[in-house]
Amino acid sequence: MQTNEPLNTASIQAFIQQVKGAESSRSKDIRMDITQAKNLAFTLGIVMARLNGDLEQILAKKSDTEENIEIRLDGSGW
Repeated sequence: MQTNEPLNTASIQAFIQQVKGAESSRSKDIRMDITQAKNLAFTLGIVMARLNGDLEQILAKKSDTEENIEIRLDGSGW
């Protein structure tokens, strides 16, 4: 089931910003509540599923086309 719906990556962007902020303040850890963690996990799952579907489509198109390679060996000149 392929959809072309835009991906809502807000939770990934928020996580990246949280990591950047922690790094700039030299924090040793970051914290997130379960709702944020769940949203991040679901978003990553959706992104990975979409990428996997795209890869499968590319491979299916690739296997439909046949590529012929011809090699000729000419022994003269040795």
